[in-house]
Amino acid sequence: MGHISVPFFGRLSEKIFSTGGCALTVLVALWSCIAALLMKPAELAAQEGTAGVAPDSVILLARIAGPVDLDGRSDEPAWQGIEPFPLTMYTPTFRDPVTEATEIRVAYDDRYVYVSGRFYDSDPSGIQVNSMYRDRLSDDDCFGILIDPFNSNDIGLWFYTTPAGIRGDVSIGGDGQGAWNGSWDTFWDVATEQTSEGWFAELRIPFSSLGFQAAGGRVEMGISAYRYIPRKNERQVFPAIPPEFDYLRPSLAQDAILEGVQADKPVYLTPYVLSGVGQTSTLNDAGSGYYLDSDVESEIGGDLRYNVTSNLTLDLTVNTDFAQVEADDYQVNLTRFHLYYPEKRRFFQERSGIFDFFTGGSTRLFYSRQIGLYQGEAVRIIGGARLVGRVGDWDVGVLDLQTQRSTYLPSENFGVARARRRVFNDYSNAGAMLTTRLGDDGSYNVAYGLDGTFRVVGDDYLAIRWAQTFDDDVIAQNGFRFAEAAAVRVYVNRARERGFSYFLSARRFGADYHPEMGFITRQNFSDFYYSFAYFHWPEAGPFRRIDPFQLFGSVALRNPDGSVESAFIEHDVDFLWRAGSRLGLDLELYYEDLREDLLLPEDTYIPAGGYWFPRFEFDYSMPPGRQFRTFLGGGVQQFYDGWLADLWLVPVWYASPHLELSLQYSLDVVRFPDRDQGFDSHLVRLRIGTALNTKFSVNGFVQFSNVSDMAAANIRVRYNFREGNDLWIVYNEGYNLDRDRSDPALPITENRTILIKYTYTFAW
Repeated sequence: MGHISVPFFGRLSEKIFSTGGCALTVLVALWSCIAALLMKPAELAAQEGTAGVAPDSVILLARIAGPVDLDGRSDEPAWQGIEPFPLTMYTPTFRDPVTEATEIRVAYDDRYVYVSGRFYDSDPSGIQVNSMYRDRLSDDDCFGILIDPFNSNDIGLWFYTTPAGIRGDVSIGGDGQGAWNGSWDTFWDVATEQTSEGWFAELRIPFSSLGFQAAGGRVEMGISAYRYIPRKNERQVFPAIPPEFDYLRPSLAQDAILEGVQADKPVYLTPYVLSGVGQTSTLNDAGSGYYLDSDVESEIGGDLRYNVTSNLTLDLTVNTDFAQVEADDYQVNLTRFHLYYPEKRRFFQERSGIFDFFTGGSTRLFYSRQIGLYQGEAVRIIGGARLVGRVGDWDVGVLDLQTQRSTYLPSENFGVARARRRVFNDYSNAGAMLTTRLGDDGSYNVAYGLDGTFRVVGDDYLAIRWAQTFDDDVIAQNGFRFAEAAAVRVYVNRARERGFSYFLSARRFGADYHPEMGFITRQNFSDFYYSFAYFHWPEAGPFRRIDPFQLFGSVALRNPDGSVESAFIEHDVDFLWRAGSRLGLDLELYYEDLREDLLLPEDTYIPAGGYWFPRFEFDYSMPPGRQFRTFLGGGVQQFYDGWLADLWLVPVWYASPHLELSLQYSLDVVRFPDRDQGFDSHLVRLRIGTALNTKFSVNGFVQFSNVSDMAAANIRVRYNFREGNDLWIVYNEGYNLDRDRSDPALPITENRTILIKYTYTFAW
């Protein structure tokens, strides 16, 4: 295709922006029509139930018949007339009789969904309570509920608690096959009690924290629930989901009806105040030494959340909170590709699964850490807005943020629009995304994408992703080249783990494909990935599952000449015991073709050339329900023209419900004997979690990496008065381990920060 001029793009962008959301609607409508043409008539009539799961009739949830005192006991008369869910053993042996009696009930009133659990136990002393920290599952006894508020079979909200009464909430995207967002927090309450009979819990979840879509006062949701007893590796579930499927898949939840539900439109205003001192090592004017340059930091900002309707939530932000209380994990990179870090800022969490647009591996069209962060440093977000929810049959998300001019970047506006809807059947969807990054210096980067995931029949799916970018620098240099500015991915798979399963994928990323609001690892390549597996479930014996045959492989080609850039083939054998332990054994063979030297730590490098190298690795995890538990693994391999041996170890000790110690240690020994080069990489992460109760906690996180010659300490003191009302005291310090690597010698302390942060939520 010939080049397209810059003026053409200017007219195109003017047309897109002048029509606002209409452009996106047109894109999605066109894509839905295209998607329809891809399906055969017989496929459109595919059965509604997932293979192996009998479709249940819709159940009518009970309206609570009286007041409920949230104390965990669920002994009020209002609970007595509500039938508990029938539970089925999920593990260790599907459909065996459950060993402990359990009663889970769900009801609702005009404002809340209520969930009660009565978890009887023949040995109350065996009940595990290992942590009191929010969002922490530490092999505790546990009870949870998954709610698919729009019955979308795609996005689910998982709420769980333990006998300690912790609150845990996770947003699940892509029907459990997409992103799991553990940083998402919302407003809800829980109370628990432990007695000689067992333990008991009550959850109260506001409709405003769920969102829903009513038709004549009638709401249909998806609901599933479970109880977990770690010392027995026993999980009881409702509905009766077979173990070859994840029990937290929204598409497998029970359809449930709520009647007479009215929209509640609360307003949450959450301002924050932050103050602290930051110190950074700075070279003095004479260049003879370093001093700590202090900077007093004071910030005020906040978010406002408003439920425009029962199914649309608006978030506004001013001087967005940057989650300074969190610390990214150190990572050691022995590849040529960028590392991916998860989003932790609260503003980006609400129904973040709507904005998922995956293009394979960790690559995606939209990556929110591109907003307000540059090379690990914060760029002030002046303000912005975010609207997410459902309109008719459409899941929609719109985001717009403005950043302040910084040393390296102009003031920029970031915009995202996303729409997706169900097509053909209850398990297929198609949608579109538009992203814009516009600088006040005239720079721009615009991208759009079309995606669809279609259940062809049973558990077999076809997925298609198309994305294209328009970047000012790229167009100025090369003009607009249609194919080279695009990325396309097609894959088919079987989404179950019983019997034969497969996954086949093909991608092509063009040389000009450059999504500045996304995440990619490389450009101008094509790759092909395959996996074939057989999963065997013995009816008896010590093994719950044996995977004797798992074959994976991939080849990546350079687009200009079709040469192989990298490839691998791998065969895995896995053993899963009924008690919960797991052993994996892997044989792998890699090929890498380097066009230029690859630089590694400690002044080590790999000469350009083509390399084949085999690898053997293993991993083992101990069964749950123990105060001390260990995960370990390792491998040996040829590594380019040398060799590599690695070991990782993760011991965890739950000393008491008030003290948890965990260590993550990884060792990489890399040697190139013919060139007399090599290095040892030690990466250590030590976490110490302490909690007086579920409100007050102190957590320490110490990291060490000899490769980066750095160590860091992060200590966080948190007092949670209630949901949305927190006091944080945070101490961070970074240390130079090899002070003599430069002249003059580096200081011991590279940087130091002490912060006090307070958030308070006003609700109307």
